[in-house]
Amino acid sequence: MTEPLRVLLADDQTLVRTGFRMILGADGIDVVAEATNGTEAVEAVRRTRPDVVLMDVRMPEMDGLEATRRILTGTPADQPRVVILTTFDLDRYVYAALSAGASGFLLKDVTPEQLTAAVRAVRTGDALLAPAITRRLVERFTERGGDTAARHRDLASLTPRELEVLGLLARGLSNAELATRLHLAEATVKTHVARILAKLGLRDRVQAVIVAYETGLVSVGAGEAAEQSTGQT
Repeated sequence: MTEPLRVLLADDQTLVRTGFRMILGADGIDVVAEATNGTEAVEAVRRTRPDVVLMDVRMPEMDGLEATRRILTGTPADQPRVVILTTFDLDRYVYAALSAGASGFLLKDVTPEQLTAAVRAVRTGDALLAPAITRRLVERFTERGGDTAARHRDLASLTPRELEVLGLLARGLSNAELATRLHLAEATVKTHVARILAKLGLRDRVQAVIVAYETGLVSVGAGEAAEQSTGQT
């Protein structure tokens, strides 16, 4: 029997926490703790060890970005999945949180069905947002250069095929689209993606997209061109 999904809510607005707790509880998801700022969130994670943290990006004392960084420091297997809550999708803070290891973001006006589906998805290890959405964030806020690239793993550890897969993944292609483009079985594509994440020490596809842009493997504007090309085939 699968253990109940355990969630921590971190938001300084009482109404947001109350509403989310009711929605999650009605779907059998256990809210194990609540926090009103980042400091409380970090402590609550250590105390309750949730599976997923719903983290407001802007809170007093310590914001959600810094709290995310602190929570995701250490061994990935011991860390919860962090989902950022925001009111605006093209948000520099959201981009920074994704770079720090968050598995995606949700707008605060999300529907109950989308909220519960998202929480269950990230628990299984899926990234919470489509690569194309990540790409729009990256293209708006990415910074290139020696200092930025140096923060990421050396892409030289990837094989030529893995570099090709990473580049296409960053342009917004799904596993099925990658399989079609590369004339591979979808299971083979999944294996390539898993090896890319393992070699680069990344949590999921969101971070892979960010690394691809920040290291210069993919250039700004390439994703849009790839989308148009895919749509024409």
